[in-house]
Amino acid sequence: MVLMEGRPKITELRPLLLLLIAACFAFEIHASSQNHDVNAIFYEPFDESFEGRWIVSTKDEYKGVWKLSKSEGHDDYGLLVSEKARKYALVKELDEAVSLNGRTIVLQFEVRLQNSLECGGAYLKYLRPQEAGWKPEGFDNDSPYSIMFGPDKCGTTNRVHFIFKHKNPNSGEYVEHHLKNTPTVPDDRLSHVYTAIVNADKEVRILVDGEEKKKARFLSAQDFEPALIPAKTIPDPNDKKPADWDERPKIPDPDAVKPDDWDENAPMEIEDEEAEKPEGWLDDEPNEIDDPEATKPEDWDDEEDGEWEPPKLENPKCFLAPGCGKWKRPMKRNPAYKGKWHRPLIENPSYKGIWKPQQIPNPHYFETDKPDFEAIAAIGIEIWTMQDGILFDNILIADNEKVAESYRRTTWKPKFNVEKEKQRAEEAAAGLSFGLSSIQKKIFDVLYKIAGVSFLDAYKPKIIDLIEKAEKQPNISVGVIVSIVVILLTVLFKILFGGKAPAVAPHEPYRGAAAGISTKEGSGSSGVTADETEKEDATPRRRSTRRET
Repeated sequence: MVLMEGRPKITELRPLLLLLIAACFAFEIHASSQNHDVNAIFYEPFDESFEGRWIVSTKDEYKGVWKLSKSEGHDDYGLLVSEKARKYALVKELDEAVSLNGRTIVLQFEVRLQNSLECGGAYLKYLRPQEAGWKPEGFDNDSPYSIMFGPDKCGTTNRVHFIFKHKNPNSGEYVEHHLKNTPTVPDDRLSHVYTAIVNADKEVRILVDGEEKKKARFLSAQDFEPALIPAKTIPDPNDKKPADWDERPKIPDPDAVKPDDWDENAPMEIEDEEAEKPEGWLDDEPNEIDDPEATKPEDWDDEEDGEWEPPKLENPKCFLAPGCGKWKRPMKRNPAYKGKWHRPLIENPSYKGIWKPQQIPNPHYFETDKPDFEAIAAIGIEIWTMQDGILFDNILIADNEKVAESYRRTTWKPKFNVEKEKQRAEEAAAGLSFGLSSIQKKIFDVLYKIAGVSFLDAYKPKIIDLIEKAEKQPNISVGVIVSIVVILLTVLFKILFGGKAPAVAPHEPYRGAAAGISTKEGSGSSGVTADETEKEDATPRRRSTRRET
């Protein structure tokens, strides 16, 4: 009992335990936030100027200007393609070459096509060491790379490329192997993140916005073109087809004879002798006549322009008649027509089949259980594009999938959510605008019918004028409706309490009463009062209405 009394009570330890839990939680958050820098092999957020760190190619063909620019609607910066119809090239050397063999490497970057992408590339090249024969200042399309990855779109091409170069151990040649059935490029102007998880021993997985779109095995001929492992045999390039080799399965029958009654000169069609001219046919009327209202232009010069001729019109007399001009019998198929005679085909007794060269062992054939990648020593962007506004950001190389996932969650996802929400709002606004215009049209139809009511004849010109004004300026629709309601109430008041509407001649030209409506842009109200609608313009002018009543 004494020992028990000497120990602290659980209730006394509770604040300490809570403090310990909070400290552990805070440490976990801090560790997670620091996880990026600890595990990323390379990371470029473009938070500061790229000049001096990234080297722009000095080749003459690359005229495009790179800029550090904010992503539209964000404070986040990225590397911007600033001009249309240009070639661009720049490169960033890594501090240390990254081996791809025997490990998993994650390649990831963000691209935002702020002005869409009709024709151009937005991919990255992961370059081999400079010992392969290239210099940063001379970076171009021929600079040797290990992997090319990212969006590419032009014409019928729409794909997220994944291409790797592999050295054939027998020929010493580097061969490009293209991923088949690639994902397509998202068709919008939002930020998207592209991820290639390269397990060099067996496969690559392509993610777009964190969602797996493609998985491919490096050794599979179904996944890459050409296949990584070449064919064992190839056609012998020195083998020639024998001169007497006959590939024709059928030949004309040499014993066949053309029948005596076969007339090769008989026409395919002949006149229908049984046809009769339709009743009412206008033989003396031409199908076209001179335009009677056409006049010779005043500036027409017969010497320079030639003799003037009026333009032609279809003869109106021919509209109701079966036809005009000289009648001719229609043509019909000639029953005696047989065409040119040809010998019938028979089996070729000398047929040997389609000749193919013999197969020989492929000198470039090799076997492997995994690809042998060249190390990555630099990251380059070398593109040609017709669109500007392409923004690259958050370029990452990591050896852990969770690191790439963490970057997507903290750098890409918040931006994407903001952009997506804005897109939804714009789409909703566009849909609402369409709905409002449809509703307004129905309201205008009702107002036109109201304007046709007989006891409103005196105000009909004013009402129609207001409606037309509202149709041209939808933002004043509410004010126009209010004005028309005021007119209706005024007329009803006069009728109910002894007033009478003044008579107006039914065909009297009406005046533009609403011509002087003053509006405040975006106010949604015309500001028209009942007194103003009853004022008459001193100078009447003719106007056309949308419909006649």
